[in-house]
Amino acid sequence: MSIPLPSISPELARIAPGFRALSIYVKAAPLGDIQLGERALKEACQAVLNGQPAWAESHLNAWSEVFKAFGAKPKRTPCSAEALRKRVLRDGTMAALDPVVDLYNAVSLRYAVPVGGENFAAYSGLPRLVIADGTETFDTFKEGLPTAESPEPGEVIWRDDIGVTCRRWNWRQGVRTRLSASDREMWFILESLPEMPLDALHAAGNMLTDGLTQMMPGLEFNTTLVEG
Repeated sequence: MSIPLPSISPELARIAPGFRALSIYVKAAPLGDIQLGERALKEACQAVLNGQPAWAESHLNAWSEVFKAFGAKPKRTPCSAEALRKRVLRDGTMAALDPVVDLYNAVSLRYAVPVGGENFAAYSGLPRLVIADGTETFDTFKEGLPTAESPEPGEVIWRDDIGVTCRRWNWRQGVRTRLSASDREMWFILESLPEMPLDALHAAGNMLTDGLTQMMPGLEFNTTLVEG
């Protein structure tokens, strides 16, 4: 199995010293247990309501400082893990969307870690975490209609050879590479700062790959730790 690996710009070390992530590439198999993701999501919502994990606040606060360092406003556009957590603390639950999306949202909630899930077949070239120059294109929806916009110069983005796949580091994913359970090639990135214990990052990765393996017996995956 050919393993695609993301690259991280050396410039990001000054913005987020100690940044590390798990890159997980999956060759999917047919869905078996389609309810697993929804069950995991319900359990993760309850864990959040119970105040878990104990280091969640410090990790999410660290992400807020990283966002401020590249000019984002975390109260208006928080990291993805904080946005999910706030929703659960407000509503007490989260609606199911898609078996795979539900599972990786469950991982994000249970471990207070930003998790991105991408349809890797839609990529052109490899994922790259870089600082935007402002000319890149990001496909999204505005008022229910497809539209294209550009990141702010200096914004941290994930991109491929075509354009931006995720804005403001892990705030909002684009439409082109959006993941669903029907996709055959999947790529996940679990992003952490030093306030999250390294063993917890690996446990989060195991929760994701164990769940996917139960959901899709016969899949293949590879997990790699990448560091800034």
